[in-house]
Amino acid sequence: MTTPRGFRDRSDDSLLTLVGEIPELVRNLVMAEVDNAKKWASRTAKTAGIGAGWFVGALFILFWSIPALGTFAIAGLASWWPVWLSALAVFGVMLVIAIILALLGLARFRKIGKDDNPAQSVARDVKEVRDELV
Repeated sequence: MTTPRGFRDRSDDSLLTLVGEIPELVRNLVMAEVDNAKKWASRTAKTAGIGAGWFVGALFILFWSIPALGTFAIAGLASWWPVWLSALAVFGVMLVIAIILALLGLARFRKIGKDDNPAQSVARDVKEVRDELV
């Protein structure tokens, strides 16, 4: 006899029959969960890839808009100064900004080197425990 959803009525099966089918049911459940996880990972990776593509596009446009901003600043300053002096001033300001950003990045990388590596911390703890036991 089948139920309206197409499943077999199991109420007449013996306890040993039901218990004997548990490994197969667990295996089927695990396989279904693994397949579901694979599908989710595939969907998520596709969505992340598309999002990353949009970010790359935005960064590409931003990369090419920076020279336009520099040209705008040079043209604006050229109304008071000669063009060569305006270009030199804009270059100097951009150079100072680049140096400041590079120094901030360098400071951040040096901070990484000062932080304790968790593996080194565990190794140090193990060594201290060994020294205490010996």
